[in-house]
Amino acid sequence: MDVFFLGTGAGMPAKLRNVTSIALKLLEERGSVWLFDAGEATQHQILHTSIKPRRIEKIFVTHLHGDHIYGLPGLLSSRSFQGGETEVTVYGPKGIRDFLQISLSISQTYLKYPLKVVDIEEGIVFEDEQFSVEARLLDHGIMSYGYRVAEKDRPGTLLADKLKEAGVQPGPIFKKIKDGETVTLEDGRVIEPNEFLGPAQKGRVVTILGDTRFCENAIFLAKGADLLVHEATFAKGEDQLAFDYFHSTTHQAAEVAKRAEVKQLCLTHISSRYDKHAWRELVKEAAEVFSNTDIAEDFKEINIPLKGEKHLP
Repeated sequence: MDVFFLGTGAGMPAKLRNVTSIALKLLEERGSVWLFDAGEATQHQILHTSIKPRRIEKIFVTHLHGDHIYGLPGLLSSRSFQGGETEVTVYGPKGIRDFLQISLSISQTYLKYPLKVVDIEEGIVFEDEQFSVEARLLDHGIMSYGYRVAEKDRPGTLLADKLKEAGVQPGPIFKKIKDGETVTLEDGRVIEPNEFLGPAQKGRVVTILGDTRFCENAIFLAKGADLLVHEATFAKGEDQLAFDYFHSTTHQAAEVAKRAEVKQLCLTHISSRYDKHAWRELVKEAAEVFSNTDIAEDFKEINIPLKGEKHLP
């Protein structure tokens, strides 16, 4: 599981930061990529990466401001020309369906794959045997959501040596036990999986928030997360400006991380008023409140390892 930043700026494209789009790479887990927002030129940013548009399975939209959605029609259209044939589901606030239908209809865009659009409300917006995604309303000028992506616990490590000692040889039976199935051997013995599996591996949690003021729902979504991605449009001391424009400061983002007891905070949605030399200062400001803080940059990738594994370089 890797979080890859395609765009990290606020409001409009800048030379050093494109507008918002974040890819959650789930290649090992399910062979797919989930996008969170798709600001203008997201598909251009993808061209500079190893991400394949045909791998994009789901797109979660936080809110309908242009810097978070203007890249959607172009990306969905181009995906048809890039080998995309599998269904894409777009989740977002009420209005995202109209935006896409009108954009694709007026431009007479034909998609070679099924497109499903889900108007979301607060609560679980997606769940299967691997993941659940929960959405909650934040505090912004328009309806804006944050998302909590929770991986479900994985079965523990197969105790292969113990199975061999019990007379079970590697093969299909190993897989059934790994998958949690009870197996009856030819000699009549019953193999219970819990006796031959180590402790379950705790699932990982990534919280990605849309634009917001400091609010309780942000803390709720981030509780115990391995990674919190939080906007920090303004520096510390700009509380009134942040409030007036429905955004957050570095200190406010860090306060959410602290109260939610997350493992790591990454600041994004950085205003173009802060040049490259100021970015480290923004990190230092947040670290005054929450020490394990980093700042997003376009094309930055953060690996979220399984519990007990080390972060990849």
